[in-house]
Amino acid sequence: MPDSWLDLDPDAHFGPATLPYGVFSTASDPGRRVGVAIGEHVLDLGGTARALGAPFADTVAGPGLDALLAAGRPVWDQVRTALTAWLTDPVHADAVRPHLVDRSSVRLHLPFTVADYVDFYASEHHATNVGRIFRPDQEPLTPNWKHLPIGYHGRSGTIVVSGTDIVRPTGQRKPPTEPAPVFGPSVRLDIEAEVGFVVGTPSPMGESVPVDSFADHVFGVFLLNDWSSRDLQAWEYVPLGPFLGKSFATSVSPWVVPVAALEAARVEQPAQDPEPLPYLRGTRPWGLDLRLEVRLNGHVVSNPPFDQMYWTAAQQLAHMTVNGASLRTGDVFASGTVSGPEPDQRGSLLELTWSGKEPLRLPDGTERAFLEDGDEVVITATAPGPGGTVVHFGEVAGRILPAR
Repeated sequence: MPDSWLDLDPDAHFGPATLPYGVFSTASDPGRRVGVAIGEHVLDLGGTARALGAPFADTVAGPGLDALLAAGRPVWDQVRTALTAWLTDPVHADAVRPHLVDRSSVRLHLPFTVADYVDFYASEHHATNVGRIFRPDQEPLTPNWKHLPIGYHGRSGTIVVSGTDIVRPTGQRKPPTEPAPVFGPSVRLDIEAEVGFVVGTPSPMGESVPVDSFADHVFGVFLLNDWSSRDLQAWEYVPLGPFLGKSFATSVSPWVVPVAALEAARVEQPAQDPEPLPYLRGTRPWGLDLRLEVRLNGHVVSNPPFDQMYWTAAQQLAHMTVNGASLRTGDVFASGTVSGPEPDQRGSLLELTWSGKEPLRLPDGTERAFLEDGDEVVITATAPGPGGTVVHFGEVAGRILPAR
């Protein structure tokens, strides 16, 4: 990967190997524009494309990524090739420089219109921990878990961009010691550190998408926090699964890393036993070597490894379309909580505190079983890039406000 002609800090989070897409505005220009992060700058992609006469200028004109998502893989590759040349070949410096904005001065927005939202349950370590917590006298994994990627349909309208405050949800909950449910604010508010994927190229209803077609349909990858009310969830989820305990808010990072930036991060997934049915098999691995970091009020509490996920995103996409369900541009699907085999690799407070029985002691002397009002959670991630570079995903952050 060639270096940029920009004077980038060696530790810059967004080098030429990443080039993630987002949507930004500034105080002087409140109109929303498509941007690409490079070092401490954001490149106005539409403005640059118009200035250089790029054939895709109208596609990236904004105010969001929707048109680019819908354009498909050939255009995605064309844009990324052009961006790499513009930001690494000094011949383009004079034309590109006027379209750079300091990243510290921009406001970032939800980068695309969210269509449908599906959340999976793909970490064997997470599923096993949850099973042991809630069903200590039974097998931790349900009989179907190793045969198909389990998921549920979420609420796309409550997906919010990083930095949006999260209001503590209110609803029914039934404490184990009470004979009947009570109503009030959730007292077991949790996080789920996840990785999200956004669909660009749609598919017709009635046709499934094979595992090997993943990169033809999925545009990019981002971080996601599936905020979860464990007490609301525990009372409501039988027999139809998560509802109000999940639907109040889901936070996503503002930068979408293109799938093309993750070739060097592709790894074999953990061995699958029993062997999945044929529609869940592919010819190339789609495990991803992402390393997440979860901070609570500035303190690192977990480092979940994404390469340990039992089901890959490609398998998830194949499964959610195998019944003929169509894909739409802007569909989001998420990995489910990312957890590893070690206690400090668990991606939820439910696991980290073993359902509150073993509270976290933070360096400032406070303890947490679940989230308190005023708490802030920040999730970041990195992946290996080409030639020893590092791909950064930015962050997804949110602060808890009291119930209303």
